[in-house]
Amino acid sequence: MHAVSSAARLRKVVLPSLLVVGDALVAFGALSLGYWLRYETPVGSVGLDVPDATFALYLPLLLVGAAFLVAAYAQLGLYEERLLLRKFQALNLVIKGTTFWLAAYLSLSLVLKFDPPISRWFVVLAYALVLALMFLWRSLAYAAFIRPRLVGRLRQRVAVLGWSEEARALAADLANEPAHPLAFAGVVPLPGDSAPEKNIPVIEPGDDLARALRAADIDVLIAARTDLPREQLHAVVEACERAFVDWKIIPSSFQILVSGLRLQTIGRVPVLGVEELAINRLFNRGLKRAVDILGAALGLALSAPLIALLTLLVRRESPAASPFFAQERLGTGGRRFRMWKIRSMRPDAPAADHLAQSTATNDPRLLRIGAWMRRWNLDELPQFWNVLRGDMSLVGPRPERPVHAARLASEIPHYLPRHLVKPGMTGWAQVNGLRGDTDLARRVQHDIYYIETWSLWLDLQILALTLPRWRHGAS
Repeated sequence: MHAVSSAARLRKVVLPSLLVVGDALVAFGALSLGYWLRYETPVGSVGLDVPDATFALYLPLLLVGAAFLVAAYAQLGLYEERLLLRKFQALNLVIKGTTFWLAAYLSLSLVLKFDPPISRWFVVLAYALVLALMFLWRSLAYAAFIRPRLVGRLRQRVAVLGWSEEARALAADLANEPAHPLAFAGVVPLPGDSAPEKNIPVIEPGDDLARALRAADIDVLIAARTDLPREQLHAVVEACERAFVDWKIIPSSFQILVSGLRLQTIGRVPVLGVEELAINRLFNRGLKRAVDILGAALGLALSAPLIALLTLLVRRESPAASPFFAQERLGTGGRRFRMWKIRSMRPDAPAADHLAQSTATNDPRLLRIGAWMRRWNLDELPQFWNVLRGDMSLVGPRPERPVHAARLASEIPHYLPRHLVKPGMTGWAQVNGLRGDTDLARRVQHDIYYIETWSLWLDLQILALTLPRWRHGAS
């Protein structure tokens, strides 16, 4: 029990405190370096003229700025133990916190009369330096945390109550990720369970579940089955309380959109249900739409010469029809819209379009220039116009044709929730190689993951990954 308490103290107190101190020192160093660049180097000549200030006069502003940065990080939950082994999630919060600090600091410099006045150019320089140095410091800290001698003490030991498909998937996922904050430690069997595999540790509860959990050094017990009598569930919860073990439940009634689960009270009864997802909140929708408009306008402007050249080549090879091709697809809420492409096939190709959900690489209907365009997905460039119109987004699930949607909805579990958001030119499934004639069930899983975990940072990551992974075939 002493070792468990020591590990818990390391996770909950020691390392978070170390990160707070490290972040504060890095923030102060970055702000000091920003002051030096602004007032002691030629870089400072850029921007508005602000009276010179000595470092001693600026020191209080630097200290306040560093404290405000750490406070912003803490408010976002950056120092929670679950993020100790989550590098990219932590860096995402660093970006959010530092960007909030930038906006707040600039606003304060305009509203309040500081003495000496805050140089806006200094704030911009400090912002870039804080991000760069925080990324470096946090990457070094993460490299230290995942060292074999330490990572075992930072991972919480997890047991599952009952053996089911969800429990089996949980055990497999944790086994495949040795730096996950949770480590699978075994199963507490229940009557009626199927037998776990031979490599799965079994924790026999005996007459005292609390003692068995303590003996196995369990930190978290996750119920994979909830079809137990009320009295038995109460006994399990009480055992967890006596063993100081966290108690969690796999919400088997909610197979998808679990990130939107919220507990609310109706009258005096607590009710768990799916509420509004982050991607559908008003502010986030506006932010995503602004990125779409800017990105689509830029994309159209840059690709216009290439689109013009490709349409000329299509017209030359197949002059009997328009070089552009509009195809009906399903958008948000199942609304139909016309998705534009550069025509890559013979004019009579749509007559057999319903026969396959995607076009084969060697389809005889393809034009010579069409086959080349599809290899590089250049036939999709006109979809920037769909994004500008609001039919599509830069990032989202790929839109499907109505003729195939009804069939896929009956064949693939949870297919229809893809239409909760706008379809995209690219998406999480596409950058993971799931384009064209690929496993549709896996594509749907990736689409649902994107909808559940959406953030602007995830969109930017997908856009950054799209170009190097662009050659994956048409959809």
